[in-house]
Amino acid sequence: MSIEKGRAYFRQFGMEDRVLEFDVSSATVELAALAVGVEGARIAKTLSFKKDDSCILILAAGDARIDNRKFKDYFHMKAKMPTPEEVLELVGHPVGGVCPFGINDGIDVYLDESLKRFETVFPAVGSGNSAIELNLEELYKYSNAIAWIDVCKLPEALAE
Repeated sequence: MSIEKGRAYFRQFGMEDRVLEFDVSSATVELAALAVGVEGARIAKTLSFKKDDSCILILAAGDARIDNRKFKDYFHMKAKMPTPEEVLELVGHPVGGVCPFGINDGIDVYLDESLKRFETVFPAVGSGNSAIELNLEELYKYSNAIAWIDVCKLPEALAE
């Protein structure tokens, strides 16, 4: 059902045909990278964090990790993830398919700078076996992002 919300979202922009559905799971960065055929870093994972009675979404590169200090400095709160049940209720997509497309109202979306290393990235489209290839301008536009932010850290090899 959630993939249908994602498809319907892109249908309004005439982009439904760009949604990819796989016969295998793409619910983790590693599985999504295998399904799409790209390096894991190009998977735009969507992370959800509790904020009051709602949550926020942050899209980050597949190899990035939340930097708790940067997160707290930016949002003035600790990074606390909701349970899978809360994610489904608050966002409207299940864990493994969480994305900023076709989500419930009142969810703020941010894009992490870690994505800017790539021309295109692959976020999910509402299910654990879907993705869409978007360039960064499209990602910003269709995710209805509030801002590009810097709240992640990259693996040591990339950070040097």
